[in-house]
Amino acid sequence: MWRRRQGRLSSAEKLDFIRAIQCFAEKKPLTPPELAPGVRSRYDDFVATHINQTLSIHATANFLGWHRYYIWTFEKALKEECGYLGQLPYWSWGKYASDPAHSPIFDGSETSLGGDGSHAPYGDLCIPNCETPNYVFPAGNGGGCVTSGPFKNWTVNLGPVSSTMPGINPNPQSDGLGYNPRCLRRDINQHISSSWTKDNDTAWLIREHDDIGAFQRWMQGVLSSKFFGVHAGGHMTIGGDPGGDLFASPGDPAFYLHHSQIDRVWWIWQNLDPQRRTHTIAGTITIEDIPPSRNGTLDDFIDLGVNAPPMQLRNALSTTEGPFCYIYG
Repeated sequence: MWRRRQGRLSSAEKLDFIRAIQCFAEKKPLTPPELAPGVRSRYDDFVATHINQTLSIHATANFLGWHRYYIWTFEKALKEECGYLGQLPYWSWGKYASDPAHSPIFDGSETSLGGDGSHAPYGDLCIPNCETPNYVFPAGNGGGCVTSGPFKNWTVNLGPVSSTMPGINPNPQSDGLGYNPRCLRRDINQHISSSWTKDNDTAWLIREHDDIGAFQRWMQGVLSSKFFGVHAGGHMTIGGDPGGDLFASPGDPAFYLHHSQIDRVWWIWQNLDPQRRTHTIAGTITIEDIPPSRNGTLDDFIDLGVNAPPMQLRNALSTTEGPFCYIYG
């Protein structure tokens, strides 16, 4: 099986993907309400899992492998529970970096994932959040609710936890797992995309970093140097609520296309030297090693909660081994 760029899918294939996501959002959840009262659907099951584990799956040894298993499990659930016929598409950032709002993913057409948010000026983009911003960047032209395309009536139930824009209704629980229904907001940001997600940014990442530690560090971004990298750059290109929230970002369906591209870039890097680059990890088990923790190991388990059985990290390092059988086209 091979995953393709979203823009290469036929209209029928795009519509089938959209239908499957909307179906998934209507399925009853598996998460016990006492663990996450805000979960209202199978789609929310995945959002809650990401919120729960954010501080141990970013800037960590398991970052790439955890998200590989996570998006594959999401893809598998769409197929098994909602009859999806295709594979998870990816967002080729560089192709649309100069004008992401008019890409086939965000142009607001019936085959897109919805358009930009309505124009709702709110000041500047705050990183990592607006309560304690370290960096401030120009906002995009949106900021309000998405009003076009198939997700214009999408309801976000969980979060926020770490919002990058002001004025979002706070969650009734500090962990972001309470029930907090609201519209999907986006602030598509051309300044961010053209700064960090061009094709030459991706090529530089792949060509210039020979070891996994450096590769994933510069992929995720080095915020102390105001360097977003393609990972943070992609998330902040989407922006809004919950797209710009490190914890709750899977609440925007565009998350999965972004992380499919993250997985693709890792796959390309691995295949330039499979013997050395496939079964290798680097880092600890806490975000940016805060608090200080041991190094991650290949024997560590990836836990996706109610969504899938735990799996050792070593089994998530190749797209053609373990449970996986896919490549990118």
